[in-house]
Amino acid sequence: MEEFKQILETIIQDYIPMIINILELMGISILVIGALKAFYHYIRSLFIEDNYHLKYQFANSMAMGLEFKLAAEILKTVIVTDMRDIFMLGAIIVLRVILTFVIHWDMKEELKHQHAQISQ
Repeated sequence: MEEFKQILETIIQDYIPMIINILELMGISILVIGALKAFYHYIRSLFIEDNYHLKYQFANSMAMGLEFKLAAEILKTVIVTDMRDIFMLGAIIVLRVILTFVIHWDMKEELKHQHAQISQ
C-alpha cells in the first residue's frame, strides 16, 4: 500500500503540473482565436452586411476559454502546499465562476435580442 501511495504522489507531482499547463494553454488558445474571429467579423461588418452573431460568438468563446482555465485552477488545488495558496486559488476560482455566469447571462440576453429582431 505504501508503494502505491508513493507511485500516486509521483504521478501527481510530475504530471499534474503538465496537465495544468496544457489546460491553461487550451483556454488561452480558445480566447485568442475567439478574439481574432470576432475582430475579423467586426471589421468585415463595417464594410459589408455580415450576419455573424458577433457578440454571442465572442461571449461563447470567452466562456469556453474560461471553462478550461477554471479546470486548470481546480487541478491546482491537488498540488497546493499551504493554506495561503488554497485561499488564493479559492478566490481565483470564485472570480472565474462569477465571470462565467456573467458571460452566460450576457449570451442569453444577446440570444433574446437576436430572436426579437428576427420576429420583427
